[in-house]
Amino acid sequence: MGSMLEHRVQAWAGRVRAQANVPVRLVWDGAAGGSVDLGDAVRVEVHVRDAAAWPLLVEPGLDTLGQAYVEGLVDVEGPLADIVAVAHGLAGSAQPRGGLLGRIRRSSGHTRAGDSEAVRYHYDVSNAFYRPWLGEGMVYSCAYFERGDEGLEQAQWQKIDHILRKIRLQPGQRLLDIGCGWGALVLRAAQQFGARCVGVTLSQNQFDWATGRVRAAGLQDRVEIRLQDYREVADGPFDRITSVGMFEHVGLDHLAGYFGCLRSLLTPDGWAMNHGITSTDAHDGEASHGGGSFIHRYVFPRGELPHIATVLRTMQEGGLEAVDVENLRRHYQRTTRLWSEAYEANAAQIRPQVDEKRWRIWRIYLAGCAWAFENDEVALFQVLCRPAGRSAQEQPWSRRWMYP
Repeated sequence: MGSMLEHRVQAWAGRVRAQANVPVRLVWDGAAGGSVDLGDAVRVEVHVRDAAAWPLLVEPGLDTLGQAYVEGLVDVEGPLADIVAVAHGLAGSAQPRGGLLGRIRRSSGHTRAGDSEAVRYHYDVSNAFYRPWLGEGMVYSCAYFERGDEGLEQAQWQKIDHILRKIRLQPGQRLLDIGCGWGALVLRAAQQFGARCVGVTLSQNQFDWATGRVRAAGLQDRVEIRLQDYREVADGPFDRITSVGMFEHVGLDHLAGYFGCLRSLLTPDGWAMNHGITSTDAHDGEASHGGGSFIHRYVFPRGELPHIATVLRTMQEGGLEAVDVENLRRHYQRTTRLWSEAYEANAAQIRPQVDEKRWRIWRIYLAGCAWAFENDEVALFQVLCRPAGRSAQEQPWSRRWMYP
């Protein structure tokens, strides 16, 4: 490390110690090797492997720190939860850079081709990659913990049942599941509730897996899986519609149209459920300190999170009335923590499925999500809705039907 850069690093380290006292040690090798502590009681060590890491470290945001890690410019040692907490501490100590570390509102261009490409990037990694940390059910969305001590597998089935009870699914009804993933919800709806189901996904891997599950269960007469954009579904109406962990891909400027599409596919007396991650910034800003930029670049291209107020407004604009709104932020904190723990515990199975960069992306992403849900950076809402303009007499008096 050159003398000028070394002076800059030492000055930065002194500022971090004074402002944030982050329990991390920076270590670098070479002729001018050395180390510097950024706080007391060090719990995390960052080993600088490439000089290109220094500009990313001395002006830290979650995007630059994440970039240094996933690109292999640094290695990090320590408990994963501490690593994430340290990253937030460093990002919080950074000097303001024209507001770039704040919660900006990102709006991406959305086309059907672009959205399909983004979905394939995220989901078509490898089914063998997802299975060890998602579990046998292959459910990639917030679980539902009735007590808080359930295992992940049980909590995922509880989530699906919670949704199907909320929409009051009845035998023989037609159900459309938008963004059906690996098929768990439509299988449950057909097997346990007697529904006739259509599931649509843009992921080839999910389509192949879900189709195989339907065939293995002998449910071809009641469940159809399609490789199809929800905007191309033309055989409505459906009695019930579910959308679980999908609308994050829609885009802020397209939400009213998305909800309008759901409305056009519903029967006049139908019910729909939208389950998705939301921003906790009232102006639809993404995660703070560059966290949103990291996710946009490495994890969810073109992903955009609305505040729940935006969800409700655009839902009404699309012709749907919100009947019930439930915040499951605590549930997603536990879900992502269990995913992160499973990811670490099954590293020997998972790591060979992807290259080192993608392994690192998902490792830090899952742990970072658990931190974000814990600290009110993001939330998760289930919104039950019906076509707007219906008689008040058609609405139940209470929520008792949701909770057996």
